[in-house]
Amino acid sequence: MSGDAAAWQEIVQQYHRRIYNICYRFSGSPDDAADLAQEVFIRMYRTLSTYDTSRASFMTWVTTVTRNLLVDHFRKGKYDRVTDSLDAPPASQEDGLTLAEQLEDRAASPESQVRSQEVQKLVHEGLRRLSPELREAVILRDLQDMDYKDIAKVLHVPEGTVKSRINRGRTELGRLLQRSYRQVG
Repeated sequence: MSGDAAAWQEIVQQYHRRIYNICYRFSGSPDDAADLAQEVFIRMYRTLSTYDTSRASFMTWVTTVTRNLLVDHFRKGKYDRVTDSLDAPPASQEDGLTLAEQLEDRAASPESQVRSQEVQKLVHEGLRRLSPELREAVILRDLQDMDYKDIAKVLHVPEGTVKSRINRGRTELGRLLQRSYRQVG
């Protein structure tokens, strides 16, 4: 029994950040994301016996459980489905710096830093304006770095539909960014 507890603890440690990030991107709130991530782990624990290694990788199963819980919550109307800043600092990060800020070239001019922040805001707003289906596909591919096959399993759609949604999402995001850039610039 203690082996089961140790194995579960390892699963929680390995997947917590990924699950939290997905929840955060869709809820837009650190507190809601933490609550949703906890619910995902409860659901995973209760349904772990349903995981079938022949159907999908464990990561795909984890992402599917996470997505299904998010869909359930959003259908109930408890949360607005928004995508928060792509560069928002994780709640557990004490220094408050995002990964982009930590990796940022310290020699960058203040003007380029302001411009970079403006672009990040425009991308964030553009993602928020995409339809949920397109936003979800783009987030899973471009931000969660999932492959098309796994995204298809998570979304329960054919791989061709995934590719189409990602392409349409990127195209629409580009158009929205172009319009916003002209208005700002």
